[in-house]
Amino acid sequence: MLQTAQRSSKRSISKKAPPHERFLEAFRWMLLARTLEEKLVSLYRGGLITGGVYVGRGQEAVSVACGLFLQKGDVFAPLIRDQAGRSAFGEPLVDVARTYLGSRQGPMRGRDGNIHRGRPRDGQFAMISHLGAMISVAVGALMAKRFKGEKNFVGLTCIGEGGMQTGSAHEGLNIAAVEQVPLVVVATNNHYAYSTPNEREFACHDLVDRAKGYGFEGHTIDGTDLANCLDVIGGAVQRARAGRPPQLVVASILRLSGHGEHDDASYVTEEIKREPFARDCLKCTEKTIVDLNLAGTETLREWREDAAAQVDRAISTAQKEAAPEADEEDWRAISMRDLVDQVE
Repeated sequence: MLQTAQRSSKRSISKKAPPHERFLEAFRWMLLARTLEEKLVSLYRGGLITGGVYVGRGQEAVSVACGLFLQKGDVFAPLIRDQAGRSAFGEPLVDVARTYLGSRQGPMRGRDGNIHRGRPRDGQFAMISHLGAMISVAVGALMAKRFKGEKNFVGLTCIGEGGMQTGSAHEGLNIAAVEQVPLVVVATNNHYAYSTPNEREFACHDLVDRAKGYGFEGHTIDGTDLANCLDVIGGAVQRARAGRPPQLVVASILRLSGHGEHDDASYVTEEIKREPFARDCLKCTEKTIVDLNLAGTETLREWREDAAAQVDRAISTAQKEAAPEADEEDWRAISMRDLVDQVE
């Protein structure tokens, strides 16, 4: 997917080393996610999407680092703002478009409200709306892999700081440490659990302080700094894969949109918008690329055009496909359908 314009990018990249070896690759996944979600917002406002649209604007640097370092055989449990990580882990754009537009060709076959899609056979789990529950799901999958004798796998699950306050999150974190599964939990503190600010969510100084109590190794990152996200999350994945204790990474950002497109985020104060963590990670990354002369203006333009073309192709494909016919569809889960087919 990222091959387009690669030859021209090599001509324009200077001899300066990027802040991380996968910095430019990660930026392009971020750009693709932002481009896709801006298109989805436009379709939603035009009445072409049923259900909600929840975008990861401002969270792309954290998200891409979550998906970029995982391998085949790993487990990834992303959330609603993790399109950059989903794409980096291998989710086809057409699957996203088909789900949002209700195509019967999509991974959910037009049955779901668009954000609970997944590819479990490829290790990417469908999101559970009760967000704290995803930690336990990931832990269970890792334990199952261990029971089956699999080796060299790791799991990564994302959660917001609001989800960290749930009982299910506590249970998942606790059993992960007790069983010493190779798990990375990336908690993104976007300073509002919907409209509830941090001071009404938790009383500890920083969520990473909880790591020691649970038996995790803890790390903090600036979620607006792509290089920092890649270094720390990539390192956490490597440590988990090597047999170290479970890893907790806490990122600090500001959600740069409402909770969903139905929400105007009027509760976000002007004071918090001026905080360093309120920067736009995509703009910060592009500024670094320009400042270090990692790619020229023409290359950046080509990358934007390529991202837009990929999104347009995916949307166009999904728009041409039929919606499900309720009286004709096979609504069984894939696992049950396969089981019945085997018996027959």
